[in-house]
Amino acid sequence: MMTPILGCKKVAFTYTRQITPEQQRGFTLLEIILVLAIIATASVLIVPKLGGFEARTFSTQLRQAQSLLNYARRTAVVSGKASTVSFNVLPADEMGQSYRQVGHVSPSNIVAQWNGAGVNLRFRDSTDRETEIEETTEVTFYPEGGSTGGILLFAQGEQTGVIDIDPFTGRVNRGDPEEGL
Repeated sequence: MMTPILGCKKVAFTYTRQITPEQQRGFTLLEIILVLAIIATASVLIVPKLGGFEARTFSTQLRQAQSLLNYARRTAVVSGKASTVSFNVLPADEMGQSYRQVGHVSPSNIVAQWNGAGVNLRFRDSTDRETEIEETTEVTFYPEGGSTGGILLFAQGEQTGVIDIDPFTGRVNRGDPEEGL
């Protein structure tokens, strides 16, 4: 479309081209740069938070195990009946199959169950005999305050954790893995 420019001694024409929606394709360089800047900003904010995810998950699993043990201890004293915490290191679907194959009957005194697929778990008894837990182990607390006792040693990658259960008092303490508790 040609339009004359008025106010000049000579008449000049300018050419403006109209773009139809069918002709408008692609993105401008400015739009591409803007999208890349947004993605870069978002990645700077998100990526550092994912870096320590595994460490936080392992720490959470240790706290959960300690809480379940303390809960079972309180339950045994208050109810006057033995209460047990079951520690499973197999994924939940494999754990169910394993119990059915071997013919285990789940005791009725289990008040809590800890599932730690991907966590290596060892149990050290009062005679310092250490056993690698391949499927499940149980810790039982009694109404008079005692327990089966022992030390649970947790490991996942480079991270380790220790929970000490006193056989006489039933007290549950998180130990320092460096001390080999």
